Amino acid sequence: MIPSVLAAPAPGWTTETDVVVIGSGIAGLVTALRCRPHGRVLLVTKALLDAGSTRWAQGGIAAALAPDDSPAEHLADTLTAGVGLCDEDAVQALVTEGPDAVRGLIELGTAFDRSSGGGIALTREGGHHRRRIAHAGGDATGAEISRALLAALKDSGVEVIEHALVLDLLKDATGRAAGVTLHVMGEGQPGGVGAVLARAVVLATGGLGQVFSATTNPEVSTGDGVALALRAGAAVTDLEFVQFHPTVLWLGEGARGQQPLISEAVRGEGAHLVDYAGERFMAGRHELAELAPRDIVAKAIMNRMRETGASCMLLDGRHLGAAVWETRFPTILAACRHHMIDPVTEPVPVVPAAHYASGGVRTDLHGRTSVPGLYACGEVACTGVHGANRLASNSLLEGLVFAGRIATALADDLATAPGPFQTVQGRDVQEGDAQGRGGLLDPALRGDIQQIMTSHAGVLRGAAGLAAATRELAGLADPARTGARVEPGVEAWEVTNLHTVATAIVAAAHRREETRGSHWREDFPDRSDAGWRGHLVTRLNGNALTTTYEPSEGTRA
Repeated sequence: MIPSVLAAPAPGWTTETDVVVIGSGIAGLVTALRCRPHGRVLLVTKALLDAGSTRWAQGGIAAALAPDDSPAEHLADTLTAGVGLCDEDAVQALVTEGPDAVRGLIELGTAFDRSSGGGIALTREGGHHRRRIAHAGGDATGAEISRALLAALKDSGVEVIEHALVLDLLKDATGRAAGVTLHVMGEGQPGGVGAVLARAVVLATGGLGQVFSATTNPEVSTGDGVALALRAGAAVTDLEFVQFHPTVLWLGEGARGQQPLISEAVRGEGAHLVDYAGERFMAGRHELAELAPRDIVAKAIMNRMRETGASCMLLDGRHLGAAVWETRFPTILAACRHHMIDPVTEPVPVVPAAHYASGGVRTDLHGRTSVPGLYACGEVACTGVHGANRLASNSLLEGLVFAGRIATALADDLATAPGPFQTVQGRDVQEGDAQGRGGLLDPALRGDIQQIMTSHAGVLRGAAGLAAATRELAGLADPARTGARVEPGVEAWEVTNLHTVATAIVAAAHRREETRGSHWREDFPDRSDAGWRGHLVTRLNGNALTTTYEPSEGTRA
């Protein structure tokens, strides 16, 4: 059961724009910048402009930039990682438009690291057969891209509201998206709950990693966009495919929240995974050994932990030397040393942790969702690029390429979109989201949700555990248990969003009775193309989820 929320209070203010973009990572920033020539653009972000996942991206951005590389090879690696569920047309768009899109970032001022010959320095990561990962500041690629985009934003004419949590979608009488309700915090801007009336709404809210106890995602990644889309009646797809990054710094039993990521670019430069006996366990498991796709490496780590009884495995990069660590991976080195581990002189303890949602709000090749006027881009979206498992460093590229595609679509779509004041029903403006009925969950339940998901729907999954997760999540939302009405507030809305997304993930994971990509069912350990080469589409009707299977004829292994 899903609480019928959000019960947003009456908006105390309204503002009007042509396009409202929710989120300030690469997807949101590029969308806002590219849409600005087509009308008035308002960019809304949950915290500060640079507080999302983009700034934390270490490894880099993948594109066929080298003379010995090609979009066709990039496409082949992406399709292989996606294990038969990629939309090949979407991948084709990604890899063919990617190189020019990256060059566009350079024109905006992004300073990628350079080789001794002056060209862009390229490295390899898991699943790539070529060196095609452009990086900046060694291991601070996301931070540099964010810096350049924010600099471009300053004089762009894009309006900004920071510290604003998106609540729900506003619609007109025809069911078209016509704006959003927000809860705004902070000084020097409209406060409390308000409404942004818009001719188009773009979700670029990022990921949902905070649904698990341990994640590489920042605190703001609470699945707000997916939850909003479900409540708005949009289709979401492939939610069972949550990618767990194989090498996250192990901080000991009971560690929660955002965990330091050890980029697989470290493995790309030659670091090895070993157990406590010093044995390399990836050799022989896959032709790429430590650079196998992430799901294969994560599973291998979990299996060796089970076999040996160890609480983590080790990443040994001592042979790389101090100079490589200090120049190529300064951010990772500092994070490890902060936790009293020196990668120059000792192996780094690592475990898998929730990292990236390959599924999300279903879109077409131009970011359009199943709700007219609502678009989605970046990690919140499911474009079909990633299939069952995202290829390393394709995430920044996806946000970049499909943001441009949304802007192209909106250049035409806005010509026929009605103006917001003429379309939003007066009742909506006065009372908030007409869909929002019911109560919010207690913020104290956040840890309970995370523990349920980590225990039953993490890297290892099975029917019994997923059934238990279904019961326990439903129990958290039982009105008889929740008791008194929860006071509306940001923490309550976030926890309610986490619960909605968690319930949807569990429903999809329980339904898919096979192992594929980042979805690993212990009770169904094999891949089944005959019965499961397709997509699970989830919708919310009232307070009940429905998950249907759609065979995929247009994908290939």
